[in-house]
Amino acid sequence: MAALKDIRLKIVGVRKTKQITKAMNMVASAKLRGAQARIECFRPYAAKFRDMLGDLAGKVESGAHPLLTVHDEPKVCVIVLVTSDRGLCGSFNANLIAAANRLAQEKSRIGMTVKFICAGKKGRDFVRKTKYEILLGYGDKMGHFDFTLAHEVGMEVINGYQELSMDEVYLIYGEFVTIAKQVPVTLPLLPLQTPETPAESEAAASGARSEYLYEPQEEALLAELLPRYVKVQIYRGMLDTSCSEHAARMAAMDNATRNCDDMILSLTRLFNKVRQASITSDLMDIVGGAEALKG
Repeated sequence: MAALKDIRLKIVGVRKTKQITKAMNMVASAKLRGAQARIECFRPYAAKFRDMLGDLAGKVESGAHPLLTVHDEPKVCVIVLVTSDRGLCGSFNANLIAAANRLAQEKSRIGMTVKFICAGKKGRDFVRKTKYEILLGYGDKMGHFDFTLAHEVGMEVINGYQELSMDEVYLIYGEFVTIAKQVPVTLPLLPLQTPETPAESEAAASGARSEYLYEPQEEALLAELLPRYVKVQIYRGMLDTSCSEHAARMAAMDNATRNCDDMILSLTRLFNKVRQASITSDLMDIVGGAEALKG
């Protein structure tokens, strides 16, 4: 049976770990409030941008802009993988990496060459261990980033697609739903797809539809708005991933704190049990010695 000193040291160690996990939970909670405010302010803009661009793209031919053109016999697929730089956030990064790996394997099976653009150290470190090529890798950027990072990634994607060195581009990020739920999302980025939104479906069912008037002509607007649309989607993915990371870390640290409480309770019971056994053994030795003296 374990010695009392060893058990006492374990209890002290678990209590120190509990202090760390509780502090990390509080830090993640504070960061989550700021990240959640950013994504809640940006989502309506991104959604309206997508709605308006879908209406605009539907009024022109598919060849009106290079980003609307579907390449014949696509050979190169580029995956923009957005993860966090740090761990200790449960299975958040593992789920994103698994989604990217599944997509890469699907494209490889049909004969396409898969390449990655990684924003986040966790995703970059994973891809480095695989056979896939990394076009761009950003580490230690997701903790503090702005639209500049999305602009750099977006320009790399746009130039590659226009120069025919990329045939398909996908964006994989973690969408923040609630504090307890973060969903990996795979978004086809290029060639540009503008699927019908739920609001449009309801409008079509009711017979009402929003009408937009454009000035100047649609082709001139597409030349300006399509590149910006790609960057907006990438930036939204980064904001969602950042918010999801803090939520996942807060939940993971909360679970770790509760597990520490359970371990402390279990070790305390073991300590009392060992101490009682030691006291009982000492009493039996005393009683035995007294009986021997009487005899």
